[in-house]
Amino acid sequence: MHHYRGDLKSTALPEMLAVIHQIRVSGVMEATLGEFSKKVFLEGGYVVHASSSDLVDSLGSFLRRSGRLSDGQFQAAMQKRAEGKRRLGEVLIEQGVLSPAQVYEAIREHVENIVWSLFSWEEGEVTFQLGEPDLEGVVRIQIPLRQVILQGIKRATNAKSLVQRMGGRDTLLERHFRYEDLIEIALEDQEYELLSRVDGKRTLYELCTHGPLSAADNARLLYAFSILGLVRQTGGGSETRHVSGGIKIRLRSES
Repeated sequence: MHHYRGDLKSTALPEMLAVIHQIRVSGVMEATLGEFSKKVFLEGGYVVHASSSDLVDSLGSFLRRSGRLSDGQFQAAMQKRAEGKRRLGEVLIEQGVLSPAQVYEAIREHVENIVWSLFSWEEGEVTFQLGEPDLEGVVRIQIPLRQVILQGIKRATNAKSLVQRMGGRDTLLERHFRYEDLIEIALEDQEYELLSRVDGKRTLYELCTHGPLSAADNARLLYAFSILGLVRQTGGGSETRHVSGGIKIRLRSES
């Protein structure tokens, strides 16, 4: 089994995930910042689970925050869970608080929220352990990794830092995609409208300021399109950096 290590200051998380998608490897990616760590479990191009050491990210806390559990229901479920060392979802179904379908949907949203939170990390150490992840006893979900990349970038807090990774304001972009890619990534109307405006003539600045959404949201989407290989750079100012197709993750192999 091999471990790889990277740093979010030098390589952004979406770029790491894009490479993992390209080579279709399975494994566990762990991001650590200060005292907290979060893990994303990947299998063949899909996110299948995520976990966090931060108690704020626990399933019980998420269910209470999202209004699925009252304080009383939460306390009763946690007490029952502690008594028998059982999983929270199992207890909630047994107590008649949530249906199996509601528990599955809650787990899916919970996993998504842990993953989305990582896209706002601009520093921290990331390790990736190759191999089939151990998910015994864990409810598995399946989210296409390219959807994860798009949705995560849309939720990133700092759009400016993402645009700076694409080059200068005069950078020119051209479309480069197959329609089946757009379906798998599940682009929405306004996202597809922005993609359609990319024509090799409009600059990055023009696309951001005259797109269908706010300049910051347009910038996030264009960066996502670049990472996902839906657009590529054709030229521009001296600051231009190649993102799509030119990602180089400097990871150190540790056998």
